[in-house]
Amino acid sequence: MAARAPKTALAEAKPKTIYQRLGVPQRINAAGTLTRLGGSLMAPEVLLAMAQAAEASVDISELQSAASRVIAACTGAQAGIVTSGAAAGLTLATAACLAGWDVNRMAALPDTRAMPHRVLMARTHRNSYDHAVRLAGAEIVDIGHNDRGTGAGVRGLEAWEIEAAIDARSAAFLFVATPDTLADLPMVMATAHQHGLPVIVDAAAQLPPRSNLKTFIEAGADLVVFSGGKAIGGPQPSGILAGRRDLVGSALVQMMDMDVSPQTWSPSALIDRDALKGIPHHGIGRGFKVGKEEIAGLLVALERFVARDEDAIAEQFTARLQAIAAALSEAPSLTARLIARDGVDQHVPLLELTFAGSAHALSRRLQHGMPPVHLGERLAHQNVLTINPQTLRPDDDAVLVRCLIESSRSAV
Repeated sequence: MAARAPKTALAEAKPKTIYQRLGVPQRINAAGTLTRLGGSLMAPEVLLAMAQAAEASVDISELQSAASRVIAACTGAQAGIVTSGAAAGLTLATAACLAGWDVNRMAALPDTRAMPHRVLMARTHRNSYDHAVRLAGAEIVDIGHNDRGTGAGVRGLEAWEIEAAIDARSAAFLFVATPDTLADLPMVMATAHQHGLPVIVDAAAQLPPRSNLKTFIEAGADLVVFSGGKAIGGPQPSGILAGRRDLVGSALVQMMDMDVSPQTWSPSALIDRDALKGIPHHGIGRGFKVGKEEIAGLLVALERFVARDEDAIAEQFTARLQAIAAALSEAPSLTARLIARDGVDQHVPLLELTFAGSAHALSRRLQHGMPPVHLGERLAHQNVLTINPQTLRPDDDAVLVRCLIESSRSAV
C-alpha cells in the first residue's frame, strides 16, 4: 500500500470566512441587538430557511399572504406582513392610514395636500424615528405637556388634549410604546377611536416579553410595528406590521412591485381588489421591498421566538453574567452589578459595570482593541457601561473578560 502523502499547510488551513476575505474584523457584541452592529445572531434554522428560500422563485404577494397567516396566529391580529425593518413598517403604516384603498392618494404620496395628513403624537413620544412617519408625507402634530417628564408637575397626556387636536385633516395617532407610556394607551385608544382615528403603535423595541406580540392588538391598536432583527432573532433588515386587514393590505400594495398587466394581475388575498378603483403604480414603499429570503427567515424566527422558554433563557443569561462578574473581580477599577430579570420592567438580565475612570474612554479603548468589543453606553455619562447577553456568544465570554481587565487597567 502506498504511503499517504503528508498534509500540506494549505490543505490544513481553514477556508476564510466572508469577513476575513473582506478584511472586516468580527466584533464582540455585548451591547445588544443594535442595528449598527448587525442586529441579532440568527439560529441555524433561520439560516436554513433563508437558504432554502433563495433556491426558488415564488410570487412575493403569495408569500406575504402566507406570512400574514403566521403573523396573525402569533399576534392575534387580523393580518400582518413582513417589512424591511421597523422604520419601514412605520412609513408603510402611515401610508396605509393616509391612502387606505384610494389609488389616487397612493399615487400622490408623499404629496398630501389634498388629503387628511396630520398624525398626532404625544409631545413626550417624539424621537428621531419621526422621519419614518414624515417620509410618507404626514405632518406630525405633537400634543400634550411634558410636566411629568420634566418634574414640573404630575400630569401627562390627557383625553381633552387629543380631542382638541383632532380635526378633518387628522389621519392617525402614533403611540410610541415604552414601559413608561403604556399606562396612557387605553385612554389614547378610546379617545382616538371615538373620533374614528386609527392608532399606530410603535412597539419596535418592546420584545421580549413575547406576550407583547399580542398586548397592543388586544388593547385595540389598528396597526403595530415590531422589529424582526432584534429579540425575535430574524434577519436584521426585517420587521413586522400587524393589525387591521384593510390597513395591512393597503400597506402591502404600496410596497409591492406593481409593474403588472391589469389583464393578468392576481393580487394577494390581503388586497381588496373590489375596493381599488384601478391598479396602483409603484407605491411610496417600493424602496422598502423585502426579499423572499428575509420573509422566510423572519417567519421561522418568529415561530421560534413564540415557542421558546423565556425563563430558561433568562436563567442561562443570568448564570453567564454572574460568572463574568466573578471573573472581573481581578479588575479593581470595575464594579459589577447584576440587574436581574423581573419579568415586569426588566425582561433581559444585564450586568452594569461602574468604572473608576471615564466610561467613554474605556468604551473607546475596547472598540479599538483586538478583537473590538462593544458594551452598552446608555449610562456612560454616569461612568457605567452595560453588558447585554442577547448578542454575546458564549465562546466570547472569556475573551470579553480579558479585554475588559486589560483595557480598564489602561484607561483609568
